[in-house]
Amino acid sequence: MASHFAPTDPVDLTARLVRCASVTPEEGGALQLLDRLLSDAGFACTRVDRNGIANLYARWGDKGAARSFGFNGHTDVVPVGDAEAWTTDPFGAQISDGQLWGRGATDMKSGVAAFAAAAIDFVRQTPPDGAVIFAITGDEEGDARDGTRALLDWMKTEGEAMSVCLVGEPTCPETMGDMIKIGRRGSLSAWITLTGVQGHSAYPHRACNPLPAMARLADRLSSHTLDKGTDHFDPSTLAVVTIDTGNPTTNVIPESTRMTVNIRYNDAHSGDSLTEWLQAEMDNVCETFGVRGAMQVKNSGESFLTPPGPLSDLIASAVEAETGVTPVLSTSGGTSDARFVKDHCPVVEFGLVGQTMHQVDERVEVAQIEQLKAIYARILKDYFA
Repeated sequence: MASHFAPTDPVDLTARLVRCASVTPEEGGALQLLDRLLSDAGFACTRVDRNGIANLYARWGDKGAARSFGFNGHTDVVPVGDAEAWTTDPFGAQISDGQLWGRGATDMKSGVAAFAAAAIDFVRQTPPDGAVIFAITGDEEGDARDGTRALLDWMKTEGEAMSVCLVGEPTCPETMGDMIKIGRRGSLSAWITLTGVQGHSAYPHRACNPLPAMARLADRLSSHTLDKGTDHFDPSTLAVVTIDTGNPTTNVIPESTRMTVNIRYNDAHSGDSLTEWLQAEMDNVCETFGVRGAMQVKNSGESFLTPPGPLSDLIASAVEAETGVTPVLSTSGGTSDARFVKDHCPVVEFGLVGQTMHQVDERVEVAQIEQLKAIYARILKDYFA
């Protein structure tokens, strides 16, 4: 019965998680804490570690249940930077002025704490006809090769499955409840090297300078309109993020120069189509200037969309009921582990306001943590109703 159990405090749990110094790839005790907490609540917990990265899978209910609701999140955090610049201990989880301070308070230990607290109370008070699943990683802020991907690989091997999934990343730009993510843009980075012939700057005809070629290429790429947006996505963007030559002298024409670009792209493109375009642009410039080109590409994830429908309606309804705010369905922002989950089941993202994530003095409003637990609890209640 519900009276046997005190409600699980999401603020206290957030503070305990923040005190775990889990800077990627260190586990820091955060997953161990969740393992103990969830096991005590009747969840079957399994550590799914891969290549030194810690991950936790937890399930309440029967394996192979007809329907299951999954939560995905991460307990790893980015480095604190200059600790002396912080107002409080970055791993102290101090509560003052109605805020909980510390690295990971916003991104996203409060989200993990809120969905863990909501689910624990839910299965204790009103055991559902189905399963509640957690896939929690320690590798979201890193390379993300051995985090959620490892969990999903393990789930496939073990016959574990989520019917739908909610990723608890911060999604709200300004006000609690103002945005749900139903997709994400893809992200592709390219490292381009152009090589000519080194020579004396007084005798440029005896050299082949790759810098004018790179300047031309940078201009061609950055001034090109990739698209004008699609039904659910803003226009794709390309940013030249660095050009490096490493030439400290004024009388030497360099042999080579390097440029890095990052493309955030919508569903009008794929990683392959953008790679082909970059290659063609580079080849064209190389032919024009007589230089040699080489390119390496990393596609961090394709764009994806969970079309508006039952899952987004369920979450939007719960958000509005608890906050009075009608959320916008968005595909804005960077990438998240939803880009991996989307190959497993329908996935959307909803979490708190993310204005201080990755900043010095990262912090979260205590009231938002409690509100987020209430939203997640209502989502579970409505899903299994």
